[in-house]
Amino acid sequence: VGAGTAGGSVQGSEAPPPPGSPAGEGRPPRLALTEKLLFRPKACAAARALPGAAAGERWGLDKIPGLGSTAKPHPLLAGASGQRPAASPRFTMLTAMFLAALILITVHSQDTEETITYTQCTDGYEWDPVRQRCKDIDECEIVPDACKGGMKCVNHYGGYLCLPRTAQIIVNEREEAAAESTSGRNNVIRRTPADPQRAPPNPTHQIQCAAGYEQSDHNVCQDIDECATGTHNCRADQVCVNLRGSFSCQCPPGYQKRGEQCVDIDECTLPPYCHHRCVNTPGSYYCQCNAGFQLASNNHTCVDINECDANNPCAQQCYNILGSFICQCNPGFELSSDRINCEDTDECRTSSYICQYQCVNEPGKFSCVCPEGYQVVGGRTCQDINECETTNECREDEICWNYHGGFRCYPRNPCQEPYVLTSENRCVCPVSNAICRELPYSVVYKYMSIRSDRTVPSDIFQIQATTIYPNTINTFRIKSGNENGEFYLRQTSAVSAMLVLVKSLSGPREHIVDLEMLTVNSLNYRTSSVLRLTIIVGPYAF
Repeated sequence: VGAGTAGGSVQGSEAPPPPGSPAGEGRPPRLALTEKLLFRPKACAAARALPGAAAGERWGLDKIPGLGSTAKPHPLLAGASGQRPAASPRFTMLTAMFLAALILITVHSQDTEETITYTQCTDGYEWDPVRQRCKDIDECEIVPDACKGGMKCVNHYGGYLCLPRTAQIIVNEREEAAAESTSGRNNVIRRTPADPQRAPPNPTHQIQCAAGYEQSDHNVCQDIDECATGTHNCRADQVCVNLRGSFSCQCPPGYQKRGEQCVDIDECTLPPYCHHRCVNTPGSYYCQCNAGFQLASNNHTCVDINECDANNPCAQQCYNILGSFICQCNPGFELSSDRINCEDTDECRTSSYICQYQCVNEPGKFSCVCPEGYQVVGGRTCQDINECETTNECREDEICWNYHGGFRCYPRNPCQEPYVLTSENRCVCPVSNAICRELPYSVVYKYMSIRSDRTVPSDIFQIQATTIYPNTINTFRIKSGNENGEFYLRQTSAVSAMLVLVKSLSGPREHIVDLEMLTVNSLNYRTSSVLRLTIIVGPYAF
């Protein structure tokens, strides 16, 4: 941006106007750049530098840009060698006429031309009465909030730029390569020419800087960083923040200024930052969660802890609930007092009737067992095992008789002299034998089993005549085996009777009871038959 250079002789064909001239270039347009911007100062800046700080000379022909460093003599006034030739009368007259015309033109010009002053400057510049020239206005410092939307303000000759924060600006003050110097404000890199013909700044001319600024090596005012130099007066509990021309004492995060002191902000008294509990600390705070919860990644929200997935504190079954958990036990167990462990439930102690015979407790369960000769049916009931159908130790000449809880072997021929076996379990005493006249005619062997402690009275066995004769009377009686009166024989008809248990019997025990049927006819003929009943009482009531 711009068309001139900062100093030295100007190689262009048109001289720039003096500093502050209205005909000079105006303020350059504002630019918003996202990358590095290379621009050159405009002609106004070049014109501003022409008077020179060292010499302070006025405008003359030898200093007007475009005319070189010195004025050449008029061809009519100088020869080829540069020496004045010998005067002739004609030449003398021409010279006199030319000088007279030149004097008249000069006088007329001085009468009509207005006096030129340089106290008025182009927009973007202001008159510097100390240095007697126009100086650039730094809009970034005097215009409040010059750039919007987070842009940064960068001042340049006659105006300013609003650029992104990341933009870097390179100011090229001469086309030739030069050494670079970077100002600390807004990433501006100024390339100054290494021109040996340019006059160095006047070291004797000192500028006056406002409070908070100091003169730099380039004879410009730059901000003093009081925070870096330690010339601030902030307290030990405050943070120094450098400003343009000044500084500010601020409180660190988590503190607020009360008077001249920084006091802690109790964040826990402000709108609820924490989900459950807030704990204030100096300059900060942190959140806590209730039992069964943990902080989420945002350090504010509390989320439920699934204890069952984390470490499963329960001995058996774990069920997660919001903020806690509950434990349960498998069947056959019950929760202990700590509500975590499980203890075996002794089902056998809860009831004496849970098993028919005996209950055996096991971890988490129980089982029923039966005595020898029985088997478990349905998990709890005992059923007699019929050993005569499965396995037994009876011989070939014996018969197996099963009873509740066991079996016994009896002879296949139970007959004793003088009786002879006529059919299964039936013995007859022949009438041809004189001994048989005083003995029962027949003896029949029967076997039965009853449970121990059977309820009484109870009908247990029925006796009945197998042959019925006309004009006969049958009577029944217990011939033997009822010495303790456990039985009673009740006649139920003319040909039958019922054996009744009147006293409870406990086993294991065997009772042999002879039941006799006496038959008498009208001719006073008497005969008898005996049923020998073997009663086996089992050891248990089942």
